[in-house]
Amino acid sequence: MLDKRNFLKTGGKWMASACAVAMLSACGGGNSEKAEAPAAGAAAAGAVEKPVLKFGFIKLTDMAPLAIAKEKGFFAEEGLNVTLEPQANWKVLLDGVIGGQLDGAHMLAGQPIAATIGYGTKADLIAPLSLDLNGNAITVSNKIWSQIKDGLPKGADGKPTHPISASALKPVLASYKAQGKPLKFGMVFPVSTHNYELRYWLAAGGINPGYYLPGDVAGTTAADIQLSVTPPPQMPATMEAGTIEGYCVGEPWNQAAVQKKIGVPVVTDEQIWHLNPEKVFGLRKDFAEKYPKTTAALLRAIIKAQQWLDADNGANRVEAVKILSQPNYVGADEAVIAASMTGNFTFEPGDTRPAPDFNIFFNHYAGYPYYSDAIWYLTQMRRWGQIAEEKSDQWYFDTAKAVYRPDLYLSAAKSLAEAGVIPADSIPETDGFKPATSEFIDGKAYDGHKPNAYLSQFEIGLKGKATVTAAGVVN
Repeated sequence: MLDKRNFLKTGGKWMASACAVAMLSACGGGNSEKAEAPAAGAAAAGAVEKPVLKFGFIKLTDMAPLAIAKEKGFFAEEGLNVTLEPQANWKVLLDGVIGGQLDGAHMLAGQPIAATIGYGTKADLIAPLSLDLNGNAITVSNKIWSQIKDGLPKGADGKPTHPISASALKPVLASYKAQGKPLKFGMVFPVSTHNYELRYWLAAGGINPGYYLPGDVAGTTAADIQLSVTPPPQMPATMEAGTIEGYCVGEPWNQAAVQKKIGVPVVTDEQIWHLNPEKVFGLRKDFAEKYPKTTAALLRAIIKAQQWLDADNGANRVEAVKILSQPNYVGADEAVIAASMTGNFTFEPGDTRPAPDFNIFFNHYAGYPYYSDAIWYLTQMRRWGQIAEEKSDQWYFDTAKAVYRPDLYLSAAKSLAEAGVIPADSIPETDGFKPATSEFIDGKAYDGHKPNAYLSQFEIGLKGKATVTAAGVVN
């Protein structure tokens, strides 16, 4: 694997071309952000149309492929000079990509899908690559944990049996209702994986998380529990302040609650849905059309970073943790990031369990943007009222194919395989759909080829011709 110190060498000589000088100047080589010149071979050959790029991200460990692609020189190998810029929240990030201030971003999978169907903001965005699998958890405050812990099933070691069902919250909800106040949990964005995972977990435990009405982003109609939006890095402080009593978020913000001794993770998303898709790399559709070589180059760089992150059974994860702990990336303590990214997951002090699949970036075809993953997100939008009316199965297929672009992924991945950079068998042979699976916390079967049949299985949630009014669900 090429080291960052060597990637600028071409023919044994350090690059010092007028092109490189111009590139450094264009990206502001004199500022605090260290500028990196693209590799001479790639730049001189005209391999990319737009060599200077800015990508956005939120401070979460699953932005790792972008940080690694920059720090290990994979972007520069592809002739790209990339600036990575943290964003205040998911709305600011989305607006930056749509408005062109950002060329692309570490993005919630639901964001390009929602933009394409016009939920919230209308824009033509695409997802040519999935950044990772898994990586989230649901954490409750110490107050809630103290109320549910004793009633949980225990293993032979006296520790709670996992996965923990949301049904454990029912006595807590009854207590709050008797006091005339709502139980409040946080999630990061209305179309986030976290929102849908939290809602899935709650509904699987018999708790209604509420429905969205057209034009209403609160999603609290007919709800047993109140869910609200909080940016990921603010989750622990918001819970500590008592504004919320639990949340669903990506790492390291669940482990931060453990370290601060203010909360306890009760379930990981891997326990809710085995090998579930998480973030994507999002682009404007017209960017990919205008800059096809640039798009292919950035995808190759990210794929190389994904492989590096999962190589040799995670041998590089310790180094990755050090990189991510830098303030310009995630900025959390190394110990907090390592607590979930190096093969284990800590639920509470003294209860650390093996979690080899908690963060997956390359294995299990993690980078391939499956149509069936996009369709699952669309089913959840329909289930909770963000899609107000019944849609045909064909509509789900067409929408997924408009957003998820495995053709772009395959072009980049196959060129890497042909060059011997990644194994050929790391690229799936597929029609874009994963095999049907029932590896969910409620055992429900999901087949991306049959979205409406999938929705029909749920007792809680919209299906068929059902709609939502202020009074509740109308069938």
